[in-house]
Amino acid sequence: MRKILLILAFASITNAQDILTQYRQGGMRDIQKKLDLDLGDKEYWQNVLSKIDTKYGYIESAINLLTCNKKTASLELSVMDKNNSFKKINSYSALTGKYSGDKKSEGDNKTPIGIYNIVKKLDKVDSFYGPLALVTSYPNLYDTYNNKDGHGIWIHGVPTDKQRNEYTKGCIVIGNKDLVCLDKSIDYDKTLLIINDTQIKTYPSKNELTTILSNLYTWRYAWIYNDAEKYLSFYDLAFKRFDGMDIDDFKRYKTRIFSKNEEKTIDFKDIKIIPYPNYEKNIYAVNFTEDYHSRSFSFSGNKTLIVKLTNNEFKILTEE
Repeated sequence: MRKILLILAFASITNAQDILTQYRQGGMRDIQKKLDLDLGDKEYWQNVLSKIDTKYGYIESAINLLTCNKKTASLELSVMDKNNSFKKINSYSALTGKYSGDKKSEGDNKTPIGIYNIVKKLDKVDSFYGPLALVTSYPNLYDTYNNKDGHGIWIHGVPTDKQRNEYTKGCIVIGNKDLVCLDKSIDYDKTLLIINDTQIKTYPSKNELTTILSNLYTWRYAWIYNDAEKYLSFYDLAFKRFDGMDIDDFKRYKTRIFSKNEEKTIDFKDIKIIPYPNYEKNIYAVNFTEDYHSRSFSFSGNKTLIVKLTNNEFKILTEE
């Protein structure tokens, strides 16, 4: 009975008699299918987005956001407050790579452009790096897709016992006191780093965010209900999975899985949709926690898509 009351409260079907009849004739699975379909409705997402701060994109969970503008040599920290709005709380002077532009290869002395996680804190580092270092996730999924290499991109401090150049080999360097302050201000598991050559793009189009969210849940619907043709239509011809699988092999692989026609549940939460910096228009990073369960397979963990908006639909370029 509790499930029925929840459905009556939240379903987009407004007529309670219709819902009860549908439940009587088709059961919970039938109603679930209708709700899953409705999650792909643009009007629903337009209403959701009208009520929230989308300064940096669509971000569901509380987060710390570090934004690095290489042109102005600055690193800013913004924090999502209890009203789910981003507030800038600190700005630090920062050194970046010797050369401008995006990092493409090991040793090019460039700081990468992109969206990264903080994956580790190093408390014991050579004195050249200051009191500590924060390790970023470079190269990320989109870097790998674009055949970039290199490693060891950190946020770190300055030497404690000698001078250093006013540029780096690719890392982001701030003052030691600022680094200690930053370390005390953030939760690494809830921190994103956005790096650009110029100002970080803010207030992306809510229409674009609406399109991505409605597409995301239409893609999910096709996935849950084994519509292989619709599901695969969301993949770009230039798709390449994180492990190098190309679109043709991916289609064959997914077609075999869908042919099992297994009943499954797929839930998304903690969704983040952020415009990718300094790239051609309409590239977005989409990240969420996925819970997938079927008779033959279960997965619970992080999922990332890089998507491009094309003709009012997104096309998935790569995923992990």
